[in-house]
Amino acid sequence: MLLAGLFFFLGVLGAILPVLPTTPFLLLTSYFLARTSPRLNRWLLTSRFFGPILRDWQQLGGVRPDVKVKAIMIVVLAVALSLWLTDLSSTLRWIVAIISLIGIGVVLRLPAPR
Repeated sequence: MLLAGLFFFLGVLGAILPVLPTTPFLLLTSYFLARTSPRLNRWLLTSRFFGPILRDWQQLGGVRPDVKVKAIMIVVLAVALSLWLTDLSSTLRWIVAIISLIGIGVVLRLPAPR
């Protein structure tokens, strides 16, 4: 349960922060909940926000292309706004950009549903 809670927290942070992935942490959350609390896992799988992505992964083995496009658009928008509205040093700007590109690469490599 502790690991499920930790990964859920990281998944929620990933939904807010563009440099942290959401889906892998939610998959880990579901994995640990299925073994410790099937009731909470059912709640997670039926949640309006996280449920469809997790069900697609578990039942179809992948992430739908429209979900990938939305995720990439959110990352690009959030990073662009962050870089535009903040007074970060050029080194930090590069770090944010590189981490974001790595995240986009991870999203693009996720398999499509069968």
